[in-house]
Amino acid sequence: MGKAIWDYYHNEDPQDLQTETSISEMDELPVDYLFRDFQDMNKIEQKALKLSQGKILDIGAGAGSHSLYLQNERKLDITALDISPKSIEVCQLRGIKKAVAENMLHFSGEAFDTILLLMNGTGIFQSLTVIDIYLKKLYSLLNKNGQILIDSTDILYMFDKDEDGGVYIPAEGYYGELDYTVHYKGESEDPIKWLYLDFNTLKNAAENNGFHIEKVMQDEDSYLAKLIKK
Repeated sequence: MGKAIWDYYHNEDPQDLQTETSISEMDELPVDYLFRDFQDMNKIEQKALKLSQGKILDIGAGAGSHSLYLQNERKLDITALDISPKSIEVCQLRGIKKAVAENMLHFSGEAFDTILLLMNGTGIFQSLTVIDIYLKKLYSLLNKNGQILIDSTDILYMFDKDEDGGVYIPAEGYYGELDYTVHYKGESEDPIKWLYLDFNTLKNAAENNGFHIEKVMQDEDSYLAKLIKK
């Protein structure tokens, strides 16, 4: 994804990304979507950006569209964080003043009033077996009474149903734990673990790690949640 972002910004024969999961077929992701303006973002993203306040950390910043809006339009103190060096270079070239290429688990030294995790922000948690590691890390990055704004989708609708409305889901593991693969220009990265969470499962994990949680909004099967550090 970082390569696609780099190519698009520098106009070096950018092509659309292809993504697939262990339960879905190949799908196109137009690379220009990663450079969209506020008015082209979905309702959940717009709501999260409006609720952002104070000193902000944008985790999984990608091309930096969320960070740019908060920095330039709302004049907030924002740090863009992404594991991809190419993505962060583009963030810097687009004018983001604070941009860091780092795995969030290794990022430290600052505390924030708002942490953003958008575009299925729960994906970064990988699986339920390690979600506590990520939530504890996020907790440590927040100031007192700080908030996390995170979105996800309950993907139960993607599974087959029987005549009585029952859903056929995998017998082992949580149904939202998927393998996610990105293809670009004929090359594929190794599949990564990607987690989609229903709200109640996120709620239980958040409360077990010292957060108060509320659902801010629902948009069909997707939702935005706010986690407050107690």
